[in-house]
Amino acid sequence: MNGYRFHLQKYRPGSKTACPECGRKSCFTRYIDEEGEISFPDNVGICDHINSCGYHYTPKEYFRDNPAVKERLSEQERSSHTPTAARLAAKPVPEQEPQISFLPSDWVEQSMHRYDINPLHRYFIRVMSKKDADRLFRLYRVGTSRMWGGATVFWQIDRNGNVRAGKIMGYDAETGHRIKEPFNQVSWVHSVRKVPDFRMKQCLFGEHLLSDTSAAVSAQPVAIVESEKTALVAAHFIPDFVWLATGGMHGCFNSETMQVLGGREVILFPDLKATEEWRRRLPMLESFCRRATCSDMLEKIATDAQRETGLDIADFLLMEDTPQMILAKMIERNPMLQTFIDTFGLELVDTGRVE
Repeated sequence: MNGYRFHLQKYRPGSKTACPECGRKSCFTRYIDEEGEISFPDNVGICDHINSCGYHYTPKEYFRDNPAVKERLSEQERSSHTPTAARLAAKPVPEQEPQISFLPSDWVEQSMHRYDINPLHRYFIRVMSKKDADRLFRLYRVGTSRMWGGATVFWQIDRNGNVRAGKIMGYDAETGHRIKEPFNQVSWVHSVRKVPDFRMKQCLFGEHLLSDTSAAVSAQPVAIVESEKTALVAAHFIPDFVWLATGGMHGCFNSETMQVLGGREVILFPDLKATEEWRRRLPMLESFCRRATCSDMLEKIATDAQRETGLDIADFLLMEDTPQMILAKMIERNPMLQTFIDTFGLELVDTGRVE
C-alpha cells in the first residue's frame, strides 16, 4: 500500500461501481480505511471521467461534512494505547489545494441565444409563456450549445461572478425529460472546448443570484433542489424563494460549497428517495446557516410508484396542465388557432397568477 490510512481502493474486477454524479457504470473508485475502523458511504470516492464528470469526494471533505464521525474517530485515537498517527507512515499527506479554473464570462453571453433550437426552452414555452421562459433563462444564465442540435447549458456562476463550469445536457422538447438513450447526453463546456489543465470546482447552480444584497432578496429563504431544471420550474411557480440546485443528490453538496449560504434561512427539497440522505446533512448546514430544514412534503403525498420513480418537486408542480400547456394542445389539434393568435396579437392570461 502507499502508506496512507485512507486511500483509494485497489482495483480488482468488479470493484468499481456507478458514479453517484454522472451515473455511468464501473467508473467510480471508493476510498477505504486501511485500518478497517471506518466504512465510508458509497459517495466517497472519485470518478474516472475527470473531464466530463469531475466528481471527487475525499475523506477530508467527508470528515468536514460529518463532524460527529470525525469526533468519534478522535475518541478512538485517544483511547488507543498507540496513537493512530504513530501507526501511519511518516510521509505526510499532501494538503495543497489546486488552483480553481474559471471560464471566460463572454462564453456565457455568447450562449444565451438561439433558444428556438433549445429543446428545454421549447418545452418551457409549452408550460409557461415565452416571456416567462425567456426571463428565467436570462435570470439563471442558461445558454444553448451546438451539441446535440441545441442542448442546454447550465452555467455555474459563483457569488463573485466567476464562471466555474458549464454543464451541457440534452432534453426532449415534448416531455422536458433528460435524454439518456441511446446514450446519456451530458458533458461539460471545458471538456467540449478542450480547455487545457482545467481544474473544475463546482458551485451551486444559480449561486450568482446571492450577489443581490437588496433587502427584498436577502430576506428570501433559499430553497435547494437537485436538478437545475427543477430550480427553474420551481422559481416560476413559487417565486417566494431563491431556488438553487446542487446538480445531483451529492453533486456539489458539501460544506465548502454551502458556505455561501451562511446566515440565510435554507430549506432542502430533495427528490423522493433522497430525503433521509439530505436530512443527515442538516447539522452541517446548521453550523453556519441562520436556519436549515429539510422538507418531507413530497414523502407525505407521494404514492409508492412515485417514490420508486424518484420524482421531484417540479414533477408535482407540472402534474396538472398549465393554461399554456392546454393552449399548446389545442394548437396541436387545430394549427389555425396559432395563426389567429398571431394575427390579432392575442396573449394568454393566467388569472391564477394575476395579483
